[in-house]
Amino acid sequence: MTPGKMDNSSEESDISESEINDHIEKPYEELRAGKYKVKGLNGNLRCPFCAGKKKQDYKYKELLQHASGAGKGSARKSAKQKANHLALSKYLETDLASEADQTQRPILPQPVAPPPKLDDLYVWPWMGILVNIVFSNKDILLVTEQLLTRFRRFQPVDIVVFSDEEDQIGQAIVKFSNDWKGFMNCSEFEKFFETEHCGKKEWHAQKIHGRKCYGWCARADDYEAEGVIGDFLHRNGQLRTVSDIDREAAQNRNNVVAKLANKINITNENLNEIEYKYNEKTMTLSRMLEEKDRLNYAYEEEIMRLQRLDRGKVHRILDEQERLKLQLENKNNRLESWSKELNKREALTERERQKLDEEKKKHGVRNNSLQMASWEQKRADKNVARLVEEQKREKEAALNKILQLEEELAAKQKLEMEIEEIKGKLQVMKHHKDYDDAAVQKKMEEMNDELQEKVEDLNHLESTNQALIAKERQSNDDLQETRKELITGLTDMLTARMNIGIKRMGEIDQKAFQDACKERFHIEEANLQASMLCSLWQENLKDPGWHPFKIVHINGDTQEIVNEEDEKLQNLKEELGDQVYAAVVTALKEMNEYNPSGRYVVPELWNLKEERKATLKEVISYMLKNIKALKHKRP
Repeated sequence: MTPGKMDNSSEESDISESEINDHIEKPYEELRAGKYKVKGLNGNLRCPFCAGKKKQDYKYKELLQHASGAGKGSARKSAKQKANHLALSKYLETDLASEADQTQRPILPQPVAPPPKLDDLYVWPWMGILVNIVFSNKDILLVTEQLLTRFRRFQPVDIVVFSDEEDQIGQAIVKFSNDWKGFMNCSEFEKFFETEHCGKKEWHAQKIHGRKCYGWCARADDYEAEGVIGDFLHRNGQLRTVSDIDREAAQNRNNVVAKLANKINITNENLNEIEYKYNEKTMTLSRMLEEKDRLNYAYEEEIMRLQRLDRGKVHRILDEQERLKLQLENKNNRLESWSKELNKREALTERERQKLDEEKKKHGVRNNSLQMASWEQKRADKNVARLVEEQKREKEAALNKILQLEEELAAKQKLEMEIEEIKGKLQVMKHHKDYDDAAVQKKMEEMNDELQEKVEDLNHLESTNQALIAKERQSNDDLQETRKELITGLTDMLTARMNIGIKRMGEIDQKAFQDACKERFHIEEANLQASMLCSLWQENLKDPGWHPFKIVHINGDTQEIVNEEDEKLQNLKEELGDQVYAAVVTALKEMNEYNPSGRYVVPELWNLKEERKATLKEVISYMLKNIKALKHKRP
């Protein structure tokens, strides 16, 4: 409890309003004697008789106004309090009149003890303090830029300026980097002001500072001081000695060394694991190569067996052709003998002659038919022989290309494995530190040269492989041309009762529409409605703007399937049923597979028995069988 409060409690009842002026002198003398403190250490003024008030810092005019108002006009104050405040007003007007002419200085940190060296407590990160900054401009950003330019040689990180809105005197915090270079810059900053006699010592020693700026390093007393400087240092820094920071740096270095050592151990363990995996993969690749060689040998044996079977079939076809040719010649010889016998009977009677003429005409017609059949047979035999020969050549060429591609692929895989093996060896040699550097360097150069040769061989094989692929594409194009020729030539020959026929891919099966319309319309109208609906949906298939497909991912593969949620397809299914829906979806899939860009119907050789695309071998075999059947049916 302050002395002012004690007096209030003990003497308040002894003083009346009329005795206030008689009791002013006692508190006035106590103020002069220093019993009551009006002026604080930081230069601020306070009311010693209002210790419980929140506001404790006053300017001179504010405190004088407070003392006068409390001593004369306040009804809530007791007579003792009024006397004390009137004594304070007298003390301000008489003894502290000089404070009215001085500008109140900002709150500054006070030194507690002279600064030591290594054990001195500094504010870290390193900061400097600037006081008595005279503002020529109230723009804080402009003042900050001016200060940064002025103290640029000390390499400050940032400067935080604190200003008073009424006065043009301010203070600032200069931030430096938190390393030893920042500490050196902060020390140079302090020495600069000490050389100019504007350091911390001069700031506290002098009462009148004029327009000079003062500065020093922030230490413990600044950190503990009241005001904006102390608050800022508390929020943004901590007290540490130089020796503590040095020990922490040493500890950090030791931690880094320990971490690096641990990382080296982990790297060595990883290297051993990589070597183990490399050896394991090498053994696995060796086994794969052996298995691949075994499969290639079995494949070649199977190819040779198939070629022998094909040659036997071709020989049998040619033998059958020769036998049919002999039969045809025998029939021609018999016809010629009959013609000669008819010629010998020309001398018979008129009736017999007429009969003979009729017989001759009949035999002539039959002879012409047989002759035309013979020509057709020869032409068909030639076409069949040509097709068989072309198929044989194309098959042999395709097999040779496949074998060559297999050999090229095997060589390419072998080169790639050799390249990976060399890269693995290089990687292992790079991680081994205990070998002779010169020997390792030479070995690595040799392995790099070998690796370059392998890469060049791989590129050569790649170009050869591309050329073979191009030839294979040309062969496929030739096969497609052959299929087109067969489709053109067999269009009029093949019938629906045969196993091999020509299917129009992308054409809707009208039978599904007929069945659906028979359930909905009269028999007379059903066929007409079926034809109209089928034609309508065939036109929908040709529309390039309608593409009821979606992309899905199945087992890692991207596939395009029919979008069953398409609005048109859903309406079709609801109106005409599942059978018509299935027929349209089937035609959609065929159109998307055979002609997605042109969207028109494409003819294709078809195995009608197994409901799939027919191979050239099946078509040619079926043609030969039917030719034999036609020959056997002839008389």
